[in-house]
Amino acid sequence: MDQDRSQEERKEWLGRGWAYPVALDHRTGGIAMAEYETDVRQAIRIIIETRRGERAMRPEFGCGIHELVFDVMDVSTLTRIETEVRESLLRYEARIDVLDVRADPAHAADGTLLVEIEYRVRRTNQTGNFVFPFYFREGGSLAEVFRG
Repeated sequence: MDQDRSQEERKEWLGRGWAYPVALDHRTGGIAMAEYETDVRQAIRIIIETRRGERAMRPEFGCGIHELVFDVMDVSTLTRIETEVRESLLRYEARIDVLDVRADPAHAADGTLLVEIEYRVRRTNQTGNFVFPFYFREGGSLAEVFRG
């Protein structure tokens, strides 16, 4: 019983907030909420999807990968993307330890880079992963452009 209570107390520390994307909770008619590990996961997504300068009251908030959208995808750019993601998460998401960030160029020819993030929730020691699709070439792959 004490172990269940201790686990619940650790989860409470993770918090609760509006779900992302913002939606209505059809059961209550209010704003849908996210809590605990789900809230952490959604916060990771918000940090990565937010361009620096996008928030008027917090212009430094967000991730700098959006500035690299038209760069050539070489080893240098992949390293910069990994660094930007890692540093943004370290700065803005105190509830996690970032274990690894990898930019997987396997689908680069199609204009998609998969950014794989492994993390551990500090309070519960639960590990998680998040894969963010970073689209760096507008309109899809070059193959589609030349076929059409």
